[in-house]
Amino acid sequence: MRKSARSRAEELFTATQKKDKQVLKDKEKAEREIAERMAKLRALRLAKEAADKEAAGEVAAEKAAAKSTNPRLPQAHRR
Repeated sequence: MRKSARSRAEELFTATQKKDKQVLKDKEKAEREIAERMAKLRALRLAKEAADKEAAGEVAAEKAAAKSTNPRLPQAHRR
């Protein structure tokens, strides 16, 4: 017995809806993975920037300390 056109159309419609749901799930999963990866990279970048800023502050402090400890000539030799 042949299926009616209506039942075939309903089967196709149901299959299409199921496929659409799966595509949406896959798309949402991909978007979530991208967002997680971006958050991870952002955290790494911010940590690196903080470490670089701290290192730059240490270098500046060392330079300032080295500058302030310059040996001075005795007053008799100054003019």
